[in-house]
Amino acid sequence: MKVVLGAAKGLAFLHVGPKPVIYRDFKTSNILIDAEYNSKLSDFGLAKAGPQGDKTHVSTRVLGTYGYAAPEYVMTGHLTTKSDVYSFGVVLLEVLTGRRSVDKKRPPGEQNLVAWARPYLSDRRRLYQLVDPRLGLNYSVRGVQKVAQICHHCLNRDSKSRPMMDEVVKHLTPLQDLNDMAAVSYRPRSSPRGKARR
Repeated sequence: MKVVLGAAKGLAFLHVGPKPVIYRDFKTSNILIDAEYNSKLSDFGLAKAGPQGDKTHVSTRVLGTYGYAAPEYVMTGHLTTKSDVYSFGVVLLEVLTGRRSVDKKRPPGEQNLVAWARPYLSDRRRLYQLVDPRLGLNYSVRGVQKVAQICHHCLNRDSKSRPMMDEVVKHLTPLQDLNDMAAVSYRPRSSPRGKARR
């Protein structure tokens, strides 16, 4: 979580101030980390100055990486800081699931990560099916719930309903210290004789 929090802080920094910058190509491969897992954003080649004054968006040619670009940007060419928020939601979903944003090797209904995951994100009972199976039960239950909630908001189809990146940072920060591990809350079911099943 330290890496995604650092990346979120980087995007939040770009978005604030009198001259906001829209990153436009936020994806996992553009996050660099050092030996202490501090993250830095790289490759600002597609970055664009944000809207000025009373303008709500910047109109531009659609560029970026398929699977990360916000749907309204792909359809209209209208770019806002909320376009970066959507891309951040995709990256956060990749971290949660251990899957790529687009994976043609998966079955047809699972190739687009956002389309596959969207129904699980708002269903507390099913959201654990999203968790990267390589984690086993070594994850925070509350952390997974909160990350899924943040993903759900960042990936909102209505760009105006997405949070600002500084809000995302505020919600991610407390997740660094959670230790309510799923393995601790899991207890094997007992058989009728009282011995745990294996």
